[in-house]
Amino acid sequence: MRLRLSSLSLLALAAASAVAAQTVPTASIAEQTLKEVTKELSSDAYEGRAPGTAGEEKTVAYLAKRFAAAGLTPGNKGSWFQDVPLVELTARNVSPLVFKGAGAPLSLQYGPQMVVGSHRIAPHEEVKDSDVVFVGYGVNAPEKGWNDYAGVDVRGKTVLILINDPDWRTPTVGGTFNGRAMTYYGRWTYKFEEAARQGAAAALIVHQTEPAAYGWNVVQSSWTGAQQVADAADGHADQSAAIGWIQYDQAKALFAREKLDFDALAAAAAREGFRAVPLKGVTASVSFDETVRKHMSRNVVGVLPGKTRPDDYVLYSAHWDHLGRCEAAPDGDDICNGAIDNASGTAALVALAEANAKVGPAARSQVFVAVTGEESGLLGSEYYAANPIYPLARTVGGVNMDALSLAGPAKNVVVVGKGKSELDAYLDAALKAQGRYASDEPTPEKGFYYRSDHFSLAKRGVPMIYFDAGDDLVAGGKAAGAAAAKDYEEHRYHGPKDEYDPNWNWAGTVRDVQLYYSIGRALAESDAWPNWVAGDEFRAIRDRSRATAR
Repeated sequence: MRLRLSSLSLLALAAASAVAAQTVPTASIAEQTLKEVTKELSSDAYEGRAPGTAGEEKTVAYLAKRFAAAGLTPGNKGSWFQDVPLVELTARNVSPLVFKGAGAPLSLQYGPQMVVGSHRIAPHEEVKDSDVVFVGYGVNAPEKGWNDYAGVDVRGKTVLILINDPDWRTPTVGGTFNGRAMTYYGRWTYKFEEAARQGAAAALIVHQTEPAAYGWNVVQSSWTGAQQVADAADGHADQSAAIGWIQYDQAKALFAREKLDFDALAAAAAREGFRAVPLKGVTASVSFDETVRKHMSRNVVGVLPGKTRPDDYVLYSAHWDHLGRCEAAPDGDDICNGAIDNASGTAALVALAEANAKVGPAARSQVFVAVTGEESGLLGSEYYAANPIYPLARTVGGVNMDALSLAGPAKNVVVVGKGKSELDAYLDAALKAQGRYASDEPTPEKGFYYRSDHFSLAKRGVPMIYFDAGDDLVAGGKAAGAAAAKDYEEHRYHGPKDEYDPNWNWAGTVRDVQLYYSIGRALAESDAWPNWVAGDEFRAIRDRSRATAR
């Protein structure tokens, strides 16, 4: 059976390659548009583009104006906007997180040592004298025969959780949790979801830079300002009262006070058969008030209707939001401008709208969606996917753009989720035309596949391709690429210094956006329906969806 599936996959990929290699109308990507839109959206006047702020109002109005000027028509029944009901929660009067046990109490301060909040929509949350349980990686995966909650009742208790998958230290890909490549079980969003399902009063992730894929500075800046959650009739009453992170050194100190070896227990948690460890006699307490503000955020949607198959849709997405005002830099700057993340991707969306409109309508309709709330958990794309303006069963596939590179031209691109769908053939054809190549992710443990808006569509079966700029730079090779990525992650990512730089080299960015054009246009001109490869986690979902369309 395995050989049969492999043969079918090869035939499908060969067919996809033939379609992907078709000639599409040429179009130039306007570098000036990329510069203008990125500079505008990342200016201080937009205050970091947080949903529900004056910055949002300016952002969505500007994007609607640019979409109209590009030649699109309003994409939602005559409107440029899709309303997305959100709630802004801002923690105030946060108490220290206090652990009491056999040793002296351990009191952690909000910000430098721990961060805490809640998805519950309520004015006050408190966890008092809650028993503490170490649940390893906090994974409950029946299909893998793995349950870190087996044999323990954590209802009303505080759980301490490790970030990433149990086998993240494996140097290769493969195995129970795919080794070095993170699965959804490794994401912090899953950790909190599962803790809530288990009834935990509080869920705290122990931060470590390598498996988290970012430093404490990112956690602190991302969690200490206003947070966005989707609105819900029950106020998310089924969620934990408190969720957050604590620093690794503080976790070690807590365990040492109780005569426990944190590192030894963490190592045990990576092995099959691990059982949760209650910290006997240890309790946790924390409280905070929350300012609750319900508001309507918006996705911005434009469409270029198709000529001959207008009821088939190709999707282009990018998130317009960022963090707003955040933890201040040493110079006092507290606006997280998000120039690269993701004013650059939003600019690409506008440039692609211009390029496609200038060439003229394709056979299929092309939909351009600038989504809200990505930084708060893919909220805008999740809302679109759950409430699609255009049927997902008739959505052929699409591309997602997030944080384009300004490091200069590269010989390659890094494909996030390489080998998952037949869209790879479309990318390969576009790369071949540029004399470039596709690479696997060098850091699959960072779980980028689950960290951007394509995931909201993919998990519902729609093939979406997402790639990062190349790490093999024309000037300096992979060493230069790694240095540029490290510099951005350590000094600008999710911080006030992700600002527009007039000295940026846009040559590589233009080439990358040209790839997105080639992929999207090839999809829009063809009559093919590319799928996930046989055996992929999303293949069965897509097959069921397409069956309803047929």
